Amino acid sequence: MITDWDDAYSNGAYIEHAETYPKLWADLAAQFRATAQAELNLSYGIGERERFDLFYPVDTPKGLAVFVHGGYWLAFDKSSWSHLAAGALAQGYAVALPSYPLAPQASIPEITQKISQAIHQAAQLVSGPIHLAGHSAGGHLVTRMICQDSPLATAIQTRIKSVVSISGLHDLRPLMRTTMNQKWQLSTETAVQESAALQAPLPDIPVACWVGALERPEFLRQNDLLANIWTGFGIDIRAHREAGRHHFDVVADLVDADSGLVSAWLSP
Repeated sequence: MITDWDDAYSNGAYIEHAETYPKLWADLAAQFRATAQAELNLSYGIGERERFDLFYPVDTPKGLAVFVHGGYWLAFDKSSWSHLAAGALAQGYAVALPSYPLAPQASIPEITQKISQAIHQAAQLVSGPIHLAGHSAGGHLVTRMICQDSPLATAIQTRIKSVVSISGLHDLRPLMRTTMNQKWQLSTETAVQESAALQAPLPDIPVACWVGALERPEFLRQNDLLANIWTGFGIDIRAHREAGRHHFDVVADLVDADSGLVSAWLSP
């Protein structure tokens, strides 16, 4: 029985040298941007954080890959994750990385809407199939894009060919028990509305629920939960636990074009 929900959803407290990761991510991302072919700070809305970076491969893109960052809807922006575009770029895809407004200035339902706007805008610039990936809170946001009540226009929905939720949060009701909810202000109604595991998926879109085997038990449970429930809707969905990876390094394989994670992201 869980009695301390803050501890259950605390990642850094259980990762060695956790405090070094934000600088590592930012440095790697800045180094990547310095040599990448990209359009930076493209607008998808009027807000200061309603911007995305779009990285281009050497040749005409095969399609669009989108990565949505995590941070419990409270932290980070696109500038810490640019390097994670490397694997998909090497496979010939253009890669969009959006920032989005954070809580408490924006509610989680509002953030969901903003991500749909970012995807829509990026999809106007790159033709072909769309592949979505997101980490942690980003995993929540990309799975929300393929629920039956998706905020995406039908024309965009039909272009989505695969989704990878990396350490995703798929049932938000337990998060109401954390002190972070003082900023999210989730109610039972909004937690249910925003929980992909409590919604029906769009048909015919393959989904991979990908988590580090060394992650907190709640993240392992959240990962398997979506695969378990959405299997009942007859879609192609699987749960995977990556050996030796924890919450902060599970995304690292996105830089490797030949990794299993990139393969799942760009699944045809």
